[in-house]
Amino acid sequence: MTARPFQTGDLLHLTRAASPQFVKPIIVRVIREMKDRHTYYGWTWIEAYELDAAGDAVAKRELFVRREGSRPLRLPLRQAAPARGTNRPNRVP
Repeated sequence: MTARPFQTGDLLHLTRAASPQFVKPIIVRVIREMKDRHTYYGWTWIEAYELDAAGDAVAKRELFVRREGSRPLRLPLRQAAPARGTNRPNRVP
């Protein structure tokens, strides 16, 4: 059985199970899976944003990961604060 490809917006928790490089686990938001690169069976390249504790992107990275070791996260998306001045009614001159 083949796991589904990573999709834009997927949140992944990457630990040593995903790759030895993740001694310190990280959370990333997938930009895309780079299917044009040749890899070993069960491994893939992804382009992703590394996220900090607040969920903000802090670095754009290209990562070589084991698909089976990449744990998907299901976190609610934060709602952005409304832009300043948007609570005023529209005025027509």
